[in-house]
Amino acid sequence: MLKNDRYDIVVVGAGHAGCEAALVCARCGMKVLLVTMDKTTAAKMYCNPAIGGLAKGHLVREIDALGGQMAKTTDATGIQFRMLNRSKGPAVWSPRAQADKKLYSQYMIKILESQPNLTYAGGEVTGVVTKNNGITEVVLKSGETIKTRAVIIMSGTFLGCKGFRGKQTFDVGGLGEPPAVGLTQSLVSYGIRYGRLKTGTPPRLDGRTIDWTKFERQYGDPEPQPFSFSTERITMPQISCYLGWTNEKTHEILHEGFSESPLFTGRIKGVGPRYCPSIEVKIEQFADKTRHQIFLEPEGLDTHWIYINGFSTSLPVDIQVRGLRSIPGLENVEVLEYGYAVEYDYFPPDQLKPSLETKAINRLFLAGQINGTSGYEEAAAQGIIAGLNAIRRLKDEEPFILQRSEAYIGVLIDDLITKPIEEPYRLFTSRAEYRLLLRQDNANERLMHYGRDFGLITEELYDKMRRKKTSRDKLLEYLKGKRVQPFLANPILETVPSTPLRNVETLYKLLKRPEISLLHIFEIDPELDSGNNFYHSEAFIAQVEMEVKYAGYIDRLNRQSEHVARMENTLLPETISYKNLKFLSMEARDKLQKLRPRTLGQASRIAGISVSDITNLMIHLRKHFTGISKCST
Repeated sequence: MLKNDRYDIVVVGAGHAGCEAALVCARCGMKVLLVTMDKTTAAKMYCNPAIGGLAKGHLVREIDALGGQMAKTTDATGIQFRMLNRSKGPAVWSPRAQADKKLYSQYMIKILESQPNLTYAGGEVTGVVTKNNGITEVVLKSGETIKTRAVIIMSGTFLGCKGFRGKQTFDVGGLGEPPAVGLTQSLVSYGIRYGRLKTGTPPRLDGRTIDWTKFERQYGDPEPQPFSFSTERITMPQISCYLGWTNEKTHEILHEGFSESPLFTGRIKGVGPRYCPSIEVKIEQFADKTRHQIFLEPEGLDTHWIYINGFSTSLPVDIQVRGLRSIPGLENVEVLEYGYAVEYDYFPPDQLKPSLETKAINRLFLAGQINGTSGYEEAAAQGIIAGLNAIRRLKDEEPFILQRSEAYIGVLIDDLITKPIEEPYRLFTSRAEYRLLLRQDNANERLMHYGRDFGLITEELYDKMRRKKTSRDKLLEYLKGKRVQPFLANPILETVPSTPLRNVETLYKLLKRPEISLLHIFEIDPELDSGNNFYHSEAFIAQVEMEVKYAGYIDRLNRQSEHVARMENTLLPETISYKNLKFLSMEARDKLQKLRPRTLGQASRIAGISVSDITNLMIHLRKHFTGISKCST
């Protein structure tokens, strides 16, 4: 029984957010209880069995640099690794890995159960108890109460969830698991608002009934690049995925079921993810398209289950089967699990502080899909931040807040608390103003010093990062100072081809040419790469080339970020009453009073607040609040 124990922090839910939060809190010395309805499903991949992707891969590397677990687990269980967007600039390169779904969860459970200071227990939390507006206990469905100093709720899509498939409606949290009941009502009783969102999942297919010769094989990278900065190399066997297409016949069949679709009949009220729509929504919205892309992705090494990415649906069962069998290669396919939609409770994140602590209840934190996000990676990023801030809250320390200019995690959380969530939020590289600075390859240089300060990054790993950075800086200085004669460079330049030199030029200037790589520079100056192992790393070479070829853009962004930092670091007084500031527009007064942004920078990004509102607010602060505080992390 747990009721006689007292915990520093109770983490509710063992999804990707919950695992990160519980581990970081325990690793920092807190006594932690991680409680979940089913202990066998920790970090379960209820949808796509993959980690990373566009912008999401950046998040995973940032989590790793802070000392999180997701990247390490991915490296240990990943069965296909690919660096996406290689045809574009390195700023938007994003790592992605197909994972063995079963092994991923099992690996994470082993980590949880072996972690000191962490109790991993089964149970369902149905309510919270407060005293003097602060958390004191959580209540279990069994009737037990557990005393605690802080609570982090990461319930995913399980709160009040309902499943939909054709005319069917059923209680389901994920792949047949029961919903969580009671917790929403408990939070609402404290004045916290909630809403409804929708997500969905595609059918799972029996790989033994698929004609693979009719699909295009998609290989992973020949030399898989690990997600974690601590992983030397990938040792898991690697597999292929497969590309296919729907067709006009598929669309005709699926269209027959639209009259029974819960998406079109109004039975589902919650809004679904715009950037990952159901196949029926794609057919409806893009009626001119005669085909849509699908990917067949194995769910593991020792299973026949195949995930069909791009075919999320809640159409009737017979329609799903007929539609699938109209696709070349799936003529005889057997369905192991039918697709369905899920509608669930979430809590609009404008009710949170930047630390992810609720404004209504002290020491209560929310993270993951409960905040209206989509994706394992967005959830895990919130989880580690909520965990770190729960620790700092209990120690009466300033919250740990990453700025938009230093991390995609900063972009994610700032967007959540300043922008209205009208659909499940998904992170993209385009959301980051400083994406040229926030590359996946330099996440360790940007954030690892925080992880080290928290005691989550080893000195050995931190020193390795510093040695690599020192090697790069020395190489850049060498390139700037080393001048090369035309007769040495031109034979190499002719083979590229690139315009021959007429005069002596620095290696740095040569490397600025779009067609010249660092490998060409090594050919021009053969002694350059001798004796340094870093120079032979693909990631190191790409990083050096980025620093040289985009130097002007990077310098400009650094100057811009320093200017913006002045607003980001200007704290807004907690006592200020915006409703009385007549120089602000009515909309600005209402939104500032409701959202209570922490800094002037956050206020400037709230929808509906104009530049003149911010300028007038800045003037007011200078006049009436002397010695305005500066925030720190």
